[in-house]
Amino acid sequence: MSTEVRVPTLGESVTEATVATWFKKPGDTVAVDEMLCELETDKVTVEVPSPVAGTLSEIVAAEGETVGVDALLAQISEGGTDSAAPAAPKADAKAEKSGADQAAKADDVPTAAGEDAPTESPAQGGTDTVNAGPEETKLRDPQDAPSAQKMMADKGIERDAVTGTGRDGRVMKEDVLKALSQPRADAPKPAPRAPTPAGQADREERVKMTRLRQTIARRLKEAQNTAAMLTTYNEVDMGAIMALRDEYKDLFLKKHGVKLGFMSFFTKACIHALHEVPEVNAEIDGTDVVYKNYVNMGIAAGTPTGLVVPVLKDADQMSFAGIEKAIAEMGGKARDGKLSMADMQGGTFTISNGGVYGSLMSSPILNPPQSGILGMHKIQDRPMAINGKVEIRPMMYLALSYDHRIVDGKGAVTFLVRVKEALEDPRRLLMDL
Repeated sequence: MSTEVRVPTLGESVTEATVATWFKKPGDTVAVDEMLCELETDKVTVEVPSPVAGTLSEIVAAEGETVGVDALLAQISEGGTDSAAPAAPKADAKAEKSGADQAAKADDVPTAAGEDAPTESPAQGGTDTVNAGPEETKLRDPQDAPSAQKMMADKGIERDAVTGTGRDGRVMKEDVLKALSQPRADAPKPAPRAPTPAGQADREERVKMTRLRQTIARRLKEAQNTAAMLTTYNEVDMGAIMALRDEYKDLFLKKHGVKLGFMSFFTKACIHALHEVPEVNAEIDGTDVVYKNYVNMGIAAGTPTGLVVPVLKDADQMSFAGIEKAIAEMGGKARDGKLSMADMQGGTFTISNGGVYGSLMSSPILNPPQSGILGMHKIQDRPMAINGKVEIRPMMYLALSYDHRIVDGKGAVTFLVRVKEALEDPRRLLMDL
């Protein structure tokens, strides 16, 4: 029995994906829940497990192809390769169908790599030729695998351009896929480019953008085009937090099993400020302003594939330990490419920490439809005038980018000042001051 492997539900508003990597090839044995392939969507990478144990008989969607939700990815023969079993009923049905229906029927027959296509009698082969359309008659060979015949017809590949690996030189679907992946001698040559100096040909490389990178580019540009974005700056003395962290970090780790970092302080400080300036935690919906009575904190994280923003749901209800644990969990999932769609949806405000990469000052871009994002930066010792004296203090620049359509300058400055006050005197967070 053959089982279909289809594209799973990809998440809200995601309708298609790109087949990134196949971990198996036709003819390989697979176990239940063993990973078959990896799909890349606009937001996350999705792994597709095998629904049954058996043999991967056919890969329908090759690497690099764009597929929609519920599209057919592959066929698995349960309990071994049984791709030839349906051949008899398929052959009987041909006499009752038109040429177009025959091609569709034939393509449904899964064929494993290296196996022979179902053998047809001369009468059956003659029937195929008579009922086929003019173009199919030129391209199809009754002895080749039906799926290979259809693919050659769809892709416009001549039979002589494909080297068959089946019995008696029959062309299998994998042979057509291989031919498609190789440059054709008669393929149109690209338009000539400017002459490249000798020895410089290897200095450029053209790589297609991943779907994630395309989405990042589109959303960031949309933010600039849609929002009236403005950035205000301030600086914070990190001495109090650093001293508090040094004093309690060992006890915190021992009790909660997670390190005490700076992000929990910044998250708490932003939540405190959002309660006072609620428009920074709101969004515009048409002609309405939607105020959020909760805080879903997005924490921007850089990964090898691009920037992602996992969300801490109801962060305003979390303790310092809860925030640190959630950040550690989301960070690990981001690095491993295991974030789900649900992990990155519903954010109301975002924190971005460019300081981990050494950034001294920058203007973060809004994460639509949010109205505010806080940029953290590098902690740097600088001379500061304190009570009439010059002291060296650990300072950090803060940047708040906001949508001026909903947040006025007064509200933005007030928000940033409240964050600064809470960080320079963490006791204010305990007393809600």
